[in-house]
Amino acid sequence: MERLAYLSTEWTEEAAKRLRAELTPEKMKHVTSSMLTVYKSCPDGQDRALYYKFVDGVIAELSIREGELPEAEFRIIGDYETFAKISRAELGSRAALMSGKLILKGNMVKALSLASVVDRLNKVLATIPTEY
Repeated sequence: MERLAYLSTEWTEEAAKRLRAELTPEKMKHVTSSMLTVYKSCPDGQDRALYYKFVDGVIAELSIREGELPEAEFRIIGDYETFAKISRAELGSRAALMSGKLILKGNMVKALSLASVVDRLNKVLATIPTEY
């Protein structure tokens, strides 16, 4: 498989396909939630976001957003390189949050309890041949 540009439409479609195939509702703890990861300072100078919607442990939506962003239970803000490291499974989401590399808007206690679910998700994303 050729390398896909990180956060491109093709990458997002591949990510959704792999996440649905590899993460069962049980592995996802049957979570129903939404998460918006806001990428600051992308290589092209723009900011964009990746929107995740989970329903009973299934990825119901995964999409790239620009401009006005949707509401989400969790909004996680950080720079592009931090999120790239997380997506390559080089940096855990909890470690990034606790070290101040990411800013969380939402319930911190619930977010920390879901960190293991997010790390599972990132391990799947790390398997996508990606050009960062």
